[in-house]
Amino acid sequence: MSAKESYNESVWSKYYGPNLGYIQEKYEHFTENPSSVEAHYRELFTIYGSPPLTSEAARTPGPALPTDTDWLRKAVRASKLIASIRIFGHLAADINPLGQDPTSMAKWLDPETYELTREDLLALPASLIWENAPQDVLTGWDAYHRMRQTYTKTIAYEFSHVHDEQELRWLNSQAESATSPAPLIPAERKGLLGRLIQVEQFETFLHKTFVGQKRFSLEGNDALVPMLDEIVRAAAHDGAEHILMGMAHRGRLNVLAHILGKPYDIIFSEFHHSPNKELFPSEGSMGINYGWTGDVKYHLGADRAFHEGETVRARLTLANNPSHLEFVNPVVEGFARAAQEDRRAPGLPGLDTNKAIAVLIHGDAAFPGEGIVAETLNIGKLQGYQNGGTIHIIVNNRIGFTTESEDSRSTHYASDLAKGYEIPIVHVNADDPEACIAAVRMASAYRNLFKKDFLIDLVGYRRHGHNEMDDPEMTQPIVYGKVKNHPTVFRIYAERLEREKVIAQDELAKMIAEADNVLQQAYERMKEGKQKNGETKTSVALQTDEETPAPTAVPLGRLQSINRQLLSFPEGFKVYPKLQRILQRRKDLLNDGEKVDWALAETLAFAAILQDGTPIRLSGQDAQRGTFSQRHLVLHDSETGALYSPLHQLEDAKASFGVYNSPLSEASVLGYEYGYNVFAPETFVLWEAQYGDFANAAQVILDQFISAGRAKWTQRSNLVILLPHGYEGQGPEHSSGRLERYLQLSAEENWTVANLTSAAQYFHLLRRQASLCGQADARPLVIMTPKSLLRNPRSASSGLELASGQFQPVLPEPLLGQTPGAVTRLVVCSGKIAIDLQAELEAAAGQDLSRLHILRLEQLYPFPARELAVYLNAFTSLQEIVWVQEEPKNMGAWSYIEPRLRAIAPSNAAVRYIGRPERSSPASGYADVHTFEQRRIVTEALNLNSQTKAAVPSPSGTVSR
Repeated sequence: MSAKESYNESVWSKYYGPNLGYIQEKYEHFTENPSSVEAHYRELFTIYGSPPLTSEAARTPGPALPTDTDWLRKAVRASKLIASIRIFGHLAADINPLGQDPTSMAKWLDPETYELTREDLLALPASLIWENAPQDVLTGWDAYHRMRQTYTKTIAYEFSHVHDEQELRWLNSQAESATSPAPLIPAERKGLLGRLIQVEQFETFLHKTFVGQKRFSLEGNDALVPMLDEIVRAAAHDGAEHILMGMAHRGRLNVLAHILGKPYDIIFSEFHHSPNKELFPSEGSMGINYGWTGDVKYHLGADRAFHEGETVRARLTLANNPSHLEFVNPVVEGFARAAQEDRRAPGLPGLDTNKAIAVLIHGDAAFPGEGIVAETLNIGKLQGYQNGGTIHIIVNNRIGFTTESEDSRSTHYASDLAKGYEIPIVHVNADDPEACIAAVRMASAYRNLFKKDFLIDLVGYRRHGHNEMDDPEMTQPIVYGKVKNHPTVFRIYAERLEREKVIAQDELAKMIAEADNVLQQAYERMKEGKQKNGETKTSVALQTDEETPAPTAVPLGRLQSINRQLLSFPEGFKVYPKLQRILQRRKDLLNDGEKVDWALAETLAFAAILQDGTPIRLSGQDAQRGTFSQRHLVLHDSETGALYSPLHQLEDAKASFGVYNSPLSEASVLGYEYGYNVFAPETFVLWEAQYGDFANAAQVILDQFISAGRAKWTQRSNLVILLPHGYEGQGPEHSSGRLERYLQLSAEENWTVANLTSAAQYFHLLRRQASLCGQADARPLVIMTPKSLLRNPRSASSGLELASGQFQPVLPEPLLGQTPGAVTRLVVCSGKIAIDLQAELEAAAGQDLSRLHILRLEQLYPFPARELAVYLNAFTSLQEIVWVQEEPKNMGAWSYIEPRLRAIAPSNAAVRYIGRPERSSPASGYADVHTFEQRRIVTEALNLNSQTKAAVPSPSGTVSR
């Protein structure tokens, strides 16, 4: 039997029973009139002739396929062709609304590249080169055409970088399936058209009504709104209680109106009160009335309930976001994790990733350009941060402010960064809304099944400039020549539905008129001052009344019981011997005559907080052990590596405790913890920098969210930021936590900034901060935590100090101050330098130091003027107040402290500075230089060799009047 006869029988063997009858009927129609059957059937019968008459004949396998080398070589090449279409098909896809992008890679989709002809492919059965080929795909030529059509249309796929075999098989099958996702039914298609009409009419109405005002329109990527509609529906259907979204300002007003349900008239009123466009730069606008200072309208977030009938299916939240693009990403991820966790029981919090989903909307220039994107993608699968996958959408208008793609990234696609994290990518033409919905349905199904991220690259264009005042033709004349003549997606889709008889012209005209009428009525209400409140919440009233602080002391017996439990390990658990000895030393530290060090005070505070019913989340680089090997909240079995946390087995604990080692990242992790805390304000959330100045890498999160979020957005946070700080001669990068930066941002009681000197102070401050969780008066806390003082006995505290009292904003030096009326020099300082001064005082024991007193400023902001004034009033002979610090004069607290000290100083008392001179670098890199300078500062501050004369300026100029 010839090879061709063999192939023929192999082809017909797929058909039997009813299928054989169907194919025989098709053949009869073909013999009568070839044009009456589909093209692929015409090709089938032309090549293979008539099908067999019986099922037995059809199912009888033909002779074995030929095994000559040439045939095998062609089969291998055909397989490579099909594989290349899967890998490179996107390069030839119709995904650019303004025209095809030329690419040399399209050659990998051509059979000639593989030395294959049409006849070669016709001679090969499809099943040989395409596993699970559809029944109507019979030959290699059929397979080639079907695959090329699948992978080069208005939706294109990039999956080859996904290494998990099960995921890759699922993704390919979804792309190649004709029925998944299911095509839209007529009612869905009409609804989609109606949504596109609303989106376009809204932008058009704003453009003609508020001429020249910035709105950062969505035009060119209008399909984003129906895509978000679909995500909301799918997430709610899958059981999500929260859908958390983050996006920059492009298209934000449209999303607020149509996804978050913010009433049109409220949006119009914000435009109505906008400033003169000529007086403000690109991002400028007057504050809208939220928070204390407010923010521009296209930065504001909102939330609303998604209803089906009378039932609330899910709550939608759009996070507030500054113009710092992409920095909202980790905040939203933190929202999602907080929404998914159950913190009501001891141990690690329970995690149900079905309860919430994060949706991040990116810009095409910002996605590869902003490092925070990579940082956030990196934490997506880590134990302490994973939340079951995020749906990412790049709103790709193929241009930055004025920057074209070749100037804004080194990658082919804006989405290429995601490949390194094995995130599936779908590119979709924004002018094909049905393809956009198909992409969303695939993304939702993948996230629901595999609990991982999925990215959609929505390729559109930008109809106007960066904002509506900008003329884009100055820098993109060719592109905007095309844009001017390009119909909008609503018009394109409407023509398609009219052509396919889904909608009539009069029905379309009615839909347009109704959408326009709704906008016009809202505008009239706005002019009459009758805005709807709607169900969208955009602000929360703040309560700023001073409240009595909750008691923070814990009875000594309870502390001793906690301490015993902390040193009790499961049977058979082998603690690392060296660590075992360290931990056992803590056994007696609460007894009379003993003192509690910093780390134990922290652990005791955490334990008591858990027993009070407040959940705790702590993260940071090496947070479980502690950067300085001081914490040890998670122990490792020295033989098996098993993990154990004593706080998970604490008696009477009423809430969860999670401590997580973070990746080497600051911005994403700090943003994540802020988002977590904002969404779960009843949780005591702490972030610890490995060294204090490492927080520099998270400056945007600190500036835009943590310090200002309450004023801009009425967004409450109780987040604790722990920044190891202190000058021990370790060089510029391991000394300063940059205290000056936090003090510069301090205003309107936006947070608390502290620099502590004792374990008891730390214990009470943590307890005080935890008591504010969920309260209207909650605000962040920044603590300059110690390094060398962690084990310094002078910073340790007795158990009685934890069992009584409370946090003190100002602490007097215990070795001084017995005769207040004799004090002529008052030294005011903060943090580690106070311990250095105390060590010097101990060395000077026996001298008459009645003229000298030292006050430690434990809380720098809010400035404790009242507490300081109590001491100043007692010093009736005071001649000078000296501020002493380790940091250079242009750093540390001096610039902040000086005017405040002068404001409360007695009129006859000079205010002076002692410390390092102004420097560009925080600290010396030479240990001997550091030691010399530190010694000089301490000596000048105490001035122990002079009983009467005032401090004299040193050659370095460190003393100032």
